[in-house]
Amino acid sequence: MRIKTGDLVQVITGKKENKGKQGKVLKVLRKENRVVVEGVNMITKHLRPTNTNPDGGTQVVEGPIHVSNVMLVDPKTKGPTRVGFEFKDDKKVRVTKKSGSVLDK
Repeated sequence: MRIKTGDLVQVITGKKENKGKQGKVLKVLRKENRVVVEGVNMITKHLRPTNTNPDGGTQVVEGPIHVSNVMLVDPKTKGPTRVGFEFKDDKKVRVTKKSGSVLDK
């Protein structure tokens, strides 16, 4: 998978309210090919009463979206870009296709 936790991504397809939004990747779910992006795909979760939360209630949290629906944002052009790999100093690093800037330090 070419996207890692902490990357800035842009939603390219999906619901109208999510399309075009940019956000940081909070979690990567590799087995399901999904990512959780900050502020995108907000869902309402119903909580039952517990000792820590005696009233229960609802909570709005980010839901996972498929990794094919997001693209990495190029740090130079601030737009979505594809990602490639190159070897620099005997290390495999991620490189943006638009500007050629290195993503991994």
